[in-house]
Amino acid sequence: MNLRRVIISLYLVLFLGAGLTSGYFLWQAREEYSRLRRQEAAARLRLAEAEAQLKEQERILDRLRNDPTYVEKVIRRRLLYAKPDEYIFRFEN
Repeated sequence: MNLRRVIISLYLVLFLGAGLTSGYFLWQAREEYSRLRRQEAAARLRLAEAEAQLKEQERILDRLRNDPTYVEKVIRRRLLYAKPDEYIFRFEN
């Protein structure tokens, strides 16, 4: 009877050890899953921002290809070009 109690106690200790080990690995897996979900959310946000920026750049490129008045406006603003008989005034901010 005493040997039977020892064997049952040994099985109980092994079962509890296996349960605790499994629980620990499950907890680690859950933490990693949460971390990966946060990374995915951040990556999706960056992707949405990049797509919005790409869309804006495509719109600007299309205007540069097809809208001569926009091209003239951009050249005048960025390169400070002026037509003959025009003056450009620059003010310090």
